[in-house]
Amino acid sequence: MRINLKKCMERNQLVELMYMDSKGNISKRRVKVLKFQGDTFQVFCFKRNAKRTFIFESVLACVPIIHKEREVV
Repeated sequence: MRINLKKCMERNQLVELMYMDSKGNISKRRVKVLKFQGDTFQVFCFKRNAKRTFIFESVLACVPIIHKEREVV
């Protein structure tokens, strides 16, 4: 998980996260990874339009968002 997030940060890619908060609520968020801090990482969350800090252990899944251009024929 950490390795994938680090690669996305280096490539400046957006990531879609499935995250479980401390109350057990699950949310899906589109984020841009900014930096790592021990067991946490800081992102810019497009859902909240603000910087947020997440705990690695609470991330259920992460998928890089790849934009492909479509060719009109």
